[in-house]
Amino acid sequence: MDRIPTSTRATEVTVKRSRFIATAAPAADRDAALAAVEAARAAHPDARHHCWAWQGRNSAGSSDDGEPAGTAGRPILGVIGHKALVDAVVVVSRYFGGIKLGAGGLVRAYAGAAEAVLADLPSAALQAMIEHSVSMDFADEQPLRHWLAGQSDVALTSIDYGSGVTARVRLPATLQDDFAAWCAARGVVQGPNGAD
Repeated sequence: MDRIPTSTRATEVTVKRSRFIATAAPAADRDAALAAVEAARAAHPDARHHCWAWQGRNSAGSSDDGEPAGTAGRPILGVIGHKALVDAVVVVSRYFGGIKLGAGGLVRAYAGAAEAVLADLPSAALQAMIEHSVSMDFADEQPLRHWLAGQSDVALTSIDYGSGVTARVRLPATLQDDFAAWCAARGVVQGPNGAD
C-alpha cells in the first residue's frame, strides 16, 4: 500500500569529500515539489547541484540539474518508488568535493542520499477516497457542513442550488458507512460515487 510523508526530514552523506544534503518532504503536486526545490536552493545557495525527484499519485518528475543524464533524478525517483511513497519529493543538494565520482559513483551517491533521508521519514498509509453526490433540502445544507467539519480529510467539492441542494462530498472510504448512516437519518439522497 502506498504511503505519504507526514513531515520533512534532512540528512547529510559524504562521498569522496562531496557533501550530499538530502531533504524529503510531502508534496501533493508538482508545484509543491518545485517549491521544495527552491527552498533547498535558498538553504544551500553554494551547492553546485540541486537534483530532485517527485512522485505524485498519478505522475512523477525528476531533474539531474546539470549532473550527467540519468545519474541523479532517476536514481532518487527509484528510491522513492521502492519505498512506496507518493506525494513525496526528495531534493539532494551537492557540494562538489574536488573528486569526480563517475556515472556509477553519482548514481550510488544520489540513491544513497535518498535512501538515507527516507529511512526515518515518518509516513502514513494513503487512504482510498470516495466521492459522493448528494441531493437534499435547503435545511440540510448547514447540518451537512457541520458533519463534514467534524471529520478529518473530507471536502465539500461542489455545491449547486436549484429546487434543492446538490453537493459533491469527498471523504476517506473508512467514513463511507458513517456518511451513509448520516444521510439515511436525515433523508439525504446519495447518488453515484467513485473511488480513487
